Amino acid sequence: MKTLIKDITNIQTGLFAKPAGIGELVYLQSKHFDEYGQLHSVLHPDLPAEGISEKHLLKDGDVLFAAKGTKNFAAVFENNNEPSVASTSFFVIRPTSNKVLPKFLAWFLNNHSTQTLLKGQAIGTSIPSISKQVLENLEITIPSIETQLAILQITQLRNREKSLKLKIEMLREKQIQQQIINAIK
Repeated sequence: MKTLIKDITNIQTGLFAKPAGIGELVYLQSKHFDEYGQLHSVLHPDLPAEGISEKHLLKDGDVLFAAKGTKNFAAVFENNNEPSVASTSFFVIRPTSNKVLPKFLAWFLNNHSTQTLLKGQAIGTSIPSISKQVLENLEITIPSIETQLAILQITQLRNREKSLKLKIEMLREKQIQQQIINAIK
């Protein structure tokens, strides 16, 4: 079933704030994520909760989409983190339909062909930005939940395979270098 993102989600911009270094909330920024959209650092609350609207608090299953700059990615917020809000670097995409899994939506947004399409519609020269309208009008095909789960499992296994191949290559290189050093001695 093909549909527009705006028909299955609510999209809002992140919050503009200045982290105070201490507080009750984590102020999520792009720097907290690696190139694959995975949280890579231990998060510490750095924003006071006072004056922050309830609508800006992230919920389990919210999809964060980094729309500014050259590193665009989607990541699913999981509630095992500290209470958090997203910075203005992100759009917060909250699925409103139980027909799409948040992780599938993030997978779709991270997919190479989707990324190419989005980057082609980015505006701005020094800091390219993907607009909310472009994101809302993005067409997505939603397969059954079973198929979405299968796609996510295949993707996870493929990423694990790539990681293992990289480790094998690094170990093989170490082994060869050690053999060369031993031969020289």
